[in-house]
Amino acid sequence: MKEYTYTEKKDTRSGFGAGLAELGRTNPNVVALCADLTPSLKMGEFIKENPERFFQVGIAEANMMGMAAGMTIGGKIPFAGTFANFATGRVYDQIRQSIAYSGKNVKICASHAGLTLGEDGATHQILEDIGLMKMLPGMVVINPCDYNQTKAATIAIAEHNGPVYLRFGRPSVPIFTPADQKFEIGKAIQLQEGSDVTIIATGHLVWEALEAAKTLNDKGISADVINIHTIKPLDEEAIINSVKKTGCVVTAEEHNILGGLGESVARTLATNLPAPQEFIGTKDTFGESGTPAQLMEKYELNAEAIVKASEKVISRK
Repeated sequence: MKEYTYTEKKDTRSGFGAGLAELGRTNPNVVALCADLTPSLKMGEFIKENPERFFQVGIAEANMMGMAAGMTIGGKIPFAGTFANFATGRVYDQIRQSIAYSGKNVKICASHAGLTLGEDGATHQILEDIGLMKMLPGMVVINPCDYNQTKAATIAIAEHNGPVYLRFGRPSVPIFTPADQKFEIGKAIQLQEGSDVTIIATGHLVWEALEAAKTLNDKGISADVINIHTIKPLDEEAIINSVKKTGCVVTAEEHNILGGLGESVARTLATNLPAPQEFIGTKDTFGESGTPAQLMEKYELNAEAIVKASEKVISRK
């Protein structure tokens, strides 16, 4: 079994900030917009180095999306940043009409996603954003797992021609992927080889999946662990090949199980390789105020829950 360790924890939003700053130095067409949250999205370095390529729109997210769509007509590559709740739910009509329907090359950069936003509570903890975005035709949906992968994803999406939704968060999480990784949109990463159960995780739940795999290994259960950083387009081949070996799957995400990664995996299996599946995610509920750790435990979005789900799904084979 491959052992994963980490020496540092860091927030994924800082990975976005580092990637954006690097793009500012290497791609003159990249511009950035923000809705009055530049410190929270770690955009300071880009702004300092490229003040003429930054646009502070204030608390006017719908206007920001329209501006970003317009900038693409002149060949710019706009990175529009705000909290995930405001980047999707508040401006869904603008994204649908001006960006997705029009096929505009806008990068929607959404921080503070999911329960791990923490103390700000249910009004800010969006758990529906992946579903909202993946249903839009032509929209790429990316949810990286740590600082390094978020930085790599930020750089990679500038090369993709078309709308992208990039989701990241506020809490410090283990850095366990390589700093020099090549990020391939739509290409899953197999982190662990196993034969008894497939664990497919995204975002903050990838580290928890690796921790669960250790516990399962101690119990004599061999887990295949896959990092799905791109929810759309989904790497269906990787999913099918894994479940062919294991015969069952657990999906894990910091998102509502209705409309998220789990449902995309279920559709893939239903049409190609029906198999037992268990879902780790919030169960058709809003969040609440609390520390990220408290919320992840209460809503069962952790390694312990993944272990239990794995044992249950194996029993259903």
